[in-house]
Amino acid sequence: MTPTNSEELMTMNGIAEKGRGHCYRMLAICFYPPARKILLEENLLRDLSDTLGRACPEAQICAGDMEKAIRQTGDEELAVDHARLFVGPFGLKAPPYGSLYLDGDGKVMGDSTMRVIQIYEEEGLEIDDEFTELPDHVAVELEFMYYLAHRAEREFEEGGIECCGYSVAVQRNFLGEWLLPWLEPFCDKVRREAETAFYRALADCLLIFVRRDREYLKALVCEVERDAASPPSRG
Repeated sequence: MTPTNSEELMTMNGIAEKGRGHCYRMLAICFYPPARKILLEENLLRDLSDTLGRACPEAQICAGDMEKAIRQTGDEELAVDHARLFVGPFGLKAPPYGSLYLDGDGKVMGDSTMRVIQIYEEEGLEIDDEFTELPDHVAVELEFMYYLAHRAEREFEEGGIECCGYSVAVQRNFLGEWLLPWLEPFCDKVRREAETAFYRALADCLLIFVRRDREYLKALVCEVERDAASPPSRG
């Protein structure tokens, strides 16, 4: 049988190559407290750069800048900058919680957070009682995109485009409605407030990749819908 346009698009743009999902996961890890062992000794930043070369070449330069910056920055300096930006305790320069950007009332756990929790539950996930981070933390939402991309990849390998169309649509919707709208002002804050080049490059890398992935997912969903509406081809 001749491959559909959507199957070709998925293969060309990285679902079958495990690229997109791994980029989300590696970027999520970069927002946790910096651990040189993971970022450098276990080659996370090098793997991120290599994977972006296939999934989003425009962001690969930023990943290279991240690796260069962390090699030139001390552990204490990185840890202090991470705390200033994302943890506190004396206020956050770049709060990593979606509700602070989407709800407009300056509070966490707002209406948008409740909707994000509902989406997690609709996709079969539950928040562990021992989990201490908020559900709309940037790393958590990036990990959710990794989960969805990995699920779509597995479904595609098992049954083709007919089996993964729903997972692709969930990715498109979550990214477009709940993640990217607040990533843009968040990354702007990180760029303005970061005292280390590592976090400035991370903000650029994340935003370039996510914007590129939004366009890919929009195109893929359109192709899936077009394939579904077309009569079966013979091959």
